[in-house]
Amino acid sequence: MTNAHLKTIEQRLLWLSHWMIHNANHIRPKADGIKVGGHQASSASMVSIMTALYFSALRPEDRVAVKPHASPVFHAMQYLMGNQTRERMENFRGFGGVQSYPSRTKDVDDVDFSTGSVGLGVGITALASLVQDFIAAKDWGDITPGRMVALVGDAEMDEGNIYEVLQEGWKNDLRNTWWIIDYNRQSLDGIVREGLFTRIEKIFDAFGWDVVKVKFGTLQRAAFEEPGGSKLRDWIDACPNAEYAALTYMGGEVWRKRLMDDLGDQGDVTALLERRSDDELADLMENLGGNCVHTMAETFAAIDHDRPTCFLAYTIKGWGTPIAGHKDNHGGLMTKAQMAAWQVDMGVPEGQEWEPFAAVPDAPALRGFLDKVPFFARGTRRHADAKLPVPAIEFATDREISTQAAFGKILDELAKGRTDLAARIMTTSPDVTGTTGLGAFVNRRKLFARKPESDAFIEHRIPSTAKWNFAPEGQHLELGIAEMNLFLLLGAAGLSHSLWGKRLIPIGTVYDPFVHRGLDALNYACYQDARFLIAGTPSGVTLAPEGGAHQSIGTPLTGMAQDGLASFEPAFADELAVIMEWAFDYVQRDGEGDPDERTWLRDETGGSVYLRLTTKPLEQPGKRVDNDFRQGAIDGAYWLRKPGPNCAIVIAYQGAIADEAIAAAGLIGEHRRDVAVLAVTSADRLNAGWTAAQRERTRGNPKALSHVESLLGALPSHCTLVTVIDGHPATLSWLGSVAGHKTVPHGVEHFGQTGSIDDLARHFQIDRTAIARSVSELTVGDRSPGAALNSLRIGA
Repeated sequence: MTNAHLKTIEQRLLWLSHWMIHNANHIRPKADGIKVGGHQASSASMVSIMTALYFSALRPEDRVAVKPHASPVFHAMQYLMGNQTRERMENFRGFGGVQSYPSRTKDVDDVDFSTGSVGLGVGITALASLVQDFIAAKDWGDITPGRMVALVGDAEMDEGNIYEVLQEGWKNDLRNTWWIIDYNRQSLDGIVREGLFTRIEKIFDAFGWDVVKVKFGTLQRAAFEEPGGSKLRDWIDACPNAEYAALTYMGGEVWRKRLMDDLGDQGDVTALLERRSDDELADLMENLGGNCVHTMAETFAAIDHDRPTCFLAYTIKGWGTPIAGHKDNHGGLMTKAQMAAWQVDMGVPEGQEWEPFAAVPDAPALRGFLDKVPFFARGTRRHADAKLPVPAIEFATDREISTQAAFGKILDELAKGRTDLAARIMTTSPDVTGTTGLGAFVNRRKLFARKPESDAFIEHRIPSTAKWNFAPEGQHLELGIAEMNLFLLLGAAGLSHSLWGKRLIPIGTVYDPFVHRGLDALNYACYQDARFLIAGTPSGVTLAPEGGAHQSIGTPLTGMAQDGLASFEPAFADELAVIMEWAFDYVQRDGEGDPDERTWLRDETGGSVYLRLTTKPLEQPGKRVDNDFRQGAIDGAYWLRKPGPNCAIVIAYQGAIADEAIAAAGLIGEHRRDVAVLAVTSADRLNAGWTAAQRERTRGNPKALSHVESLLGALPSHCTLVTVIDGHPATLSWLGSVAGHKTVPHGVEHFGQTGSIDDLARHFQIDRTAIARSVSELTVGDRSPGAALNSLRIGA
């Protein structure tokens, strides 16, 4: 009876998913006349796999990343189970409706992992399994481990990040991971090349995965047992992908002719074919393993171990629909006429298209079965965990220190303590742990591995700054040089409170220019509302000896543009301490409500945090106790030197260039009165608050004023802003728009090169002399040759 129910569910999901797409494209009014789309064929090829998986194999602790183009099947399934509304289904791909691709943050029906950018949903499942092991090994990690499952489109296997994940999994003894490949052999632009997956199988085998090939369904396997069946099997094995797809589209009559032409002169094969009508023959030839719900259920049930497993499920794209097998069906849709005929074939009465149990012979029995499906038995599987108290983070200011070094010292102090927050920190880095400030923390808190492994250098008493002891209680997960893996891991760990009910504080480090190498995965993690800290360090051309390939330029703009990520670039250690204390609380927030009227930032919702740090040591400002500095560092800026009533020049800087900006203010002050210095710690938060306040004013609240407007609004109109950053000048040049002040931007717009910090600062005109010269030549005031020469001499 269970098998009968699975077949019924499969047909219900096939209909509901396709009707939802058809409604969006052919029935629902379209104001702009643009095709809505929805991937009917890609959904059809996955429907049997998903039915068997969700309704026979999964348990509540399992987590699934659904192939993006199978989103309609996922939502049809949730609709059938009462977890999705008809209103949202009818508004598929519309505003407020079911999303194009499964989304944790935009959909309402228990999405485990968002998908959309192909390959990333696949990769995150393996890294989530590592996070699960990390949690389970801790004395506070009482969880029931589940399988991390990816439903994979075969074209996703072209994505390079998948192979990076395979290697990382092998290094970390991956387990409890299933990747189920929908091998329909058709992609957007054509048919997959012959023999590709024999090579992919070898890759999986090399990295320690079990590979289960699911090629034939129950009808085919039964036919193979008949006289002549082995010859039919050989013919299927030898048939090219494109040919098989074309024959599928043309149907049973053409199947018969082709098979009779190729095999019909042999009596037993002819008899096998003649025992079946054209429709039955088409059903037989299209009964590949991945399109057979019973075969898939049996295959899943046979797995009795925790080794990583790849299922290669042969399917037909568009299976069970009039567009099955057509090479254009990826973006194609059934016509109205095709849908009308198919509705008759599916037995769905007119007017009952949206009814979950339409055409079900015994609806009460099916409801009874659905009520007992283990995966859905506990309802929505979103967990929560209490917020961790954040200890006070103080920093004893050294005379000179870089923000990267201060970052390392702050983490080291946390590692020394016994706070709950320190126990939940998980650090990670793509083979740059020791050069990005994590070394001291790792030495104290060890590296994570399920089995202990001692450091041979320690055993042999060989001096080394790194004490690399691996242990289950370890809190650092070391990665290879693959920034995509870094951000996928941070994404998985940053969802730990929701996926497992155990909160982690993930902290990653990466060389700042390589933030862009992992940018797709960073965006993906933020889209899921994962919570983590990422330190990009070292950054800018102040990483002078490394040259242009390692000197970041555009990352400050990335920090401003990336939703879900609060970006900071402090110059001083005390600023960093204040920001990190705030950040440890911010990543744990999940509130609702109105924006903070002091800044108009939606801080109560929380998010992730990006710290752009540097190895450039700066002389520190000494102990500061004023609240303006502490709050300003969090809000995005504060006055390091406050403006007077007739302020003519404001130098606004961000990050490591602070010393040059401060020195330039001294130079300019010899010739201009009232020079102010604005210390910007977050152009991102200044800009976000400014735009939010403007939106509030357009809604009729004239009192809405952002932090940056409060800072700059009182400046006289003749005042000139000179901005400077070791990064792209557009990061700060917008400041002049806040209150209509002339702005002279300094920054880095072109690739760097090797040299000293001073060499490159002069080359890119972000040094004190260049700043002073721009004030002398581009602003109203003393422009005498003596003034300009004095500036140049002092800066030489």
